[in-house]
Amino acid sequence: MKIEMNINGRKRIFDIRPDELLADTLRRHDYTSVRKGCDTTSCGVCTILIDDEPVPSCAYLTVRAEGKKITTVEGIAEEAERLAGCFGDEGADQCGFCNPGIALSVHALKLSAKAPTEENIRHYLVGHLCRCSGYQSQVKAIRRYLGDTT
Repeated sequence: MKIEMNINGRKRIFDIRPDELLADTLRRHDYTSVRKGCDTTSCGVCTILIDDEPVPSCAYLTVRAEGKKITTVEGIAEEAERLAGCFGDEGADQCGFCNPGIALSVHALKLSAKAPTEENIRHYLVGHLCRCSGYQSQVKAIRRYLGDTT
């Protein structure tokens, strides 16, 4: 079956199976920032944005994405690079496996909240498993990225 999506600002048409998951579709079409970790929506590495909302793509049927706006980290490359710099400055960047999913969730937070609080940041980090950090340095890095240097 054919499906049309807007991925990172570009109209794309894919031939998919009815039971295909969006993470698999995107990876098959070279969106390599979409990673797979747990296949149970528990780790967050497959996070993408659908209509600017974070979604675990490992459990989202591709057919549901018909006509939707999809954003992968490739679509926010400059923002992700800036966030990565903040992660490095705060010592929050270790293996980096979880970073694309976190970057997309932080981007969604930035789009939805005018003055995000630490509580907002922690809410958007729920569902992102980082085995390298204790999240404190990530929260500090995200605050720095969002313009709060305190």
